[in-house]
Amino acid sequence: MFASLFASLLTVASGHARKPDAAQAPTAGRVVLVHGFLETGSAFKPLRKRLEDRGFACLVPKLRPSDGRGGLEPLAQGLKEEIDAAFGPEQPIHIVAFSMGGLVSRHYLQNLGGAARCAKLFTIASPHNGTRTAWLYPTKGAIQMRPGSGFLENLRKTEANLGGMPIVSYRTPMDLMILPANSSVWERAENFQYPVLLHPLMLTSASVMKDVEKRLLE
Repeated sequence: MFASLFASLLTVASGHARKPDAAQAPTAGRVVLVHGFLETGSAFKPLRKRLEDRGFACLVPKLRPSDGRGGLEPLAQGLKEEIDAAFGPEQPIHIVAFSMGGLVSRHYLQNLGGAARCAKLFTIASPHNGTRTAWLYPTKGAIQMRPGSGFLENLRKTEANLGGMPIVSYRTPMDLMILPANSSVWERAENFQYPVLLHPLMLTSASVMKDVEKRLLE
């Protein structure tokens, strides 16, 4: 979620996300990489390169505003619009989402019809059960990420809309942004834990990237 709090340490450049070439069909599939709180998607660069080298067409939508000041629902609507613009309204996709992006993706899939076209969902360090650090930020989106929020309750109630979609949730026990760290455990998903030192480093973990790639290629 709050990976950008480490931005001064990681010095990740933002830049604009490249759009996939809609005219060129991917050889492996289409992957949507959904970024987290106060991010731009640039942290997906290592995973994106890895997947594109394997023949996937990758899209990194911009969630605006990235601090969720208008709530997570508008971000999910924007996600839907970017996916439809890049890949059309029906082409099958996979979603790999980081932190807050996991909740935004779930709303898109469960409440905006996205589940009908999504083959697999991967969430990385996402606060499926909320995080106490969300009390440190006052926006509507942060409030929705607090444990027990109405938004999280809605996701729980509409979970059946995912159907039989394969879902994987990755977490680290050393996560200082997702508190408690086991909030990333989602009963609906296959859950995997890796000893990654910090929340944002989950996106550059060789173990996590390798597992995502393997499962996308299955």
